[in-house]
Amino acid sequence: MADLSGKVALVTGGTSGIGRAAVRRLSRDGAKVLFTGSKEAAAQALCEETGAAFIKARVQSEEDWARVEALVKADFGRLDIAFANAGTEQGDGSVESISLENWNAIVGVNQTGAMLTAKTAVKLMRGNPGGASGSIIINASMSAHKVMGNYMAYSVTKAAALALTKSIAIHCATEGTPIRCNAISPGVIETEMITAIIEKSGAPEAARAAYCSMSPMKRMGSVDEIAALVAFLASDEAGFINGAEYAIDGASTSG
Repeated sequence: MADLSGKVALVTGGTSGIGRAAVRRLSRDGAKVLFTGSKEAAAQALCEETGAAFIKARVQSEEDWARVEALVKADFGRLDIAFANAGTEQGDGSVESISLENWNAIVGVNQTGAMLTAKTAVKLMRGNPGGASGSIIINASMSAHKVMGNYMAYSVTKAAALALTKSIAIHCATEGTPIRCNAISPGVIETEMITAIIEKSGAPEAARAAYCSMSPMKRMGSVDEIAALVAFLASDEAGFINGAEYAIDGASTSG
């Protein structure tokens, strides 16, 4: 377990999948957690389970970020950890098939949303009692490297997330501000969405085997494994890790 005692964490897209696992792990490791999302019923259950707090907010909305910032200041008084996790691939396609509306929607969540998460986090972390400090983690994807022809917007925005990570890390470091920014790049992770696809496939065993075969380790990753990496990067033990990308994909992008 990471020692996150006394720290305040923000997780976007925290009501399901990797985000929900991160809320659970960061809470268990001692952090006070605020998470965003749109699924209010799921959020309420997670709050009751973990003691975390929830605010309904869209990551692509500057107005919603103003509300998040105000809540953090009023209820927590500081921010130490920000996990820019929210993402979407809904409506994606190839360069020929994707509509401009769907392109803009995916860019809005995956790229603009991550930027606004980091922008708000840096502002809050600069104002921490005792001086500026903090750790920002951006959820990219192995698709930043293993680009998909039929998921163009997702692949492009996840590649952009890596450049965003490095830019933030360099900016904060050259400003003399001890705010770190790192990216994680998960491979195929067994989320509720993947499980639902497998169950509805008509051939669940074959579908599961296909997903598992995407990693040389012949399995999918778990959301808890991703959350463990987030917790480590959020901790003081990772204090000299900055501007880095951590693949967590079972060697999928190694060869």
